[in-house]
Formats: sequence, C-alpha cells, structure tokens
Amino acid sequence: MENNVYTGKTVEDAINAALEDLQITREQAEITVIEEGKRKLIGSIKAQVKVVKKLTDGEKALAFVEELIKILGTNAECELVHDGKKIKINLTSSESSKLIGHHGESLDAIQTLAGAVANIGRPEYKKVVVDCEDYRKGREETLTALANKLANKAVEKCRRVSLEPMNPYERRIIHSALANNEQVKTLSEGNEPYRYVVIIPENETPYERKNRGEKRFGGRDNKRERKPSDGVKTAKKEIRFGTFLGNSGNKGEE
Repeated sequence: MENNVYTGKTVEDAINAALEDLQITREQAEITVIEEGKRKLIGSIKAQVKVVKKLTDGEKALAFVEELIKILGTNAECELVHDGKKIKINLTSSESSKLIGHHGESLDAIQTLAGAVANIGRPEYKKVVVDCEDYRKGREETLTALANKLANKAVEKCRRVSLEPMNPYERRIIHSALANNEQVKTLSEGNEPYRYVVIIPENETPYERKNRGEKRFGGRDNKRERKPSDGVKTAKKEIRFGTFLGNSGNKGEE
C-alpha cells in the first residue's frame, strides 16, 4: 500500500488489512488514524489509517548510526549483528581508522550516542556495542596480555603497579583477566574520567625512604646539621606504568 496508508469500512477493518499485509502483530505496529470514516446520506467515507512496523531498539540504533556516518562524511557498511538483550552493530569501512579514532575514542563516542538512542523510553538500560572490524576483540586481547605481564612485574618487584586511566569497559577487562590470579588483586582508584586500575601483589613489601641530605651520584653533602633518625620511615611505593591506553562494556568494577 502506497505510503503505508490502508482503508476500510471502519478503522478496525483498515488496521486489520494493514496487519495482514505487513505480516506483523498489533503490538509491532505504529498506527496513525487519518480518517475515522463515516456514512453520508449518499455514499460513505472510508476509514484511513497509516500503519508502519515499529523499529526494534537495535533497528533504531542502527538507523541512527547510519545517519551519523553520513554526517561524518565516511563511507561504511553498518550491520546489526545482535538485537536482543544486547545490541551489537558492526561497521566495515576502508576508512576504519577514522571511525575508530585515537585509541578508539571516535568508536566509543558513536557507541555512547547509539546507546542513548536505543534506550529512549526504556525502563531498564540495554547494552549497545558498536564495533569496527573486530577492533574491540583485538583490544581485549591486548589488554588481557598487558594485565598478565604487569601482574608478573608487580609480583617480581613486590610492588603495586598502576595503569594509565581507562574507561569502565577496559578496566573491567583488566579486572576479569586477573580475577583468578592468586598472586595479585586489583582495584580501581581515582575519579572519572581519570579512574585507573591498580595491581597489588600479595607479596607487596614496604621500602626504605632515603634521607634527603645524603650524598647522591656525586652531589655535595648537605652542610646543615642533621639529627639522628628516630627510625626508618617506610611507605608503599607504586610503579606508575604509562600505557597510553585510550578508550576502546569478570571481576566487578570498583
């Protein structure tokens, strides 16, 4: 039917004709009554309704992403891979680096917006993942390998290791990768967007803090009189690891 407009003797007749033609249920239909229909002394006016199939949450997100890609001026194929409890949209493009962005920042931004669109009017949040040619899978493998490498480093040095700030999704990957490692534990510290993961070895030991006045690497002694120390001050030292990890959704995130 042209423009999805259907007619019938009554509104119900028109709706039923539309549902049969579109092969959908009433719950799946978005119905707009154009003319309720009425009888006249001579003849009658038929009822008219416009009926279209409601988009699923995934289809709404997909339509949004497709329009956004056009606005960005990038050519890409958008595919709705999953459309249930979890929505996944995959992008394929010869300009994938532009869609992914620096450390995945552009891809994360697209995902955030798509998630907002998919969850309009929903009482419970539905997770939306936007990927580009398996970027997220590769990122997860990289972070998992990094987590195990730094855990070994923390145990070897007997000191905690702090990673660079990550988004919640990537922090969860680190937590999950080390969840069953009995030699270390992980926690998150700091405030968003600078929240980061700390890997703490079970064999963590304090270290001795050197006196500032002592001679170092050929420097001159501090001429001020120094009082004997009452004792050795100790503190826990962290190894700050500059991973330059940007953005790319198991041990719970803290």
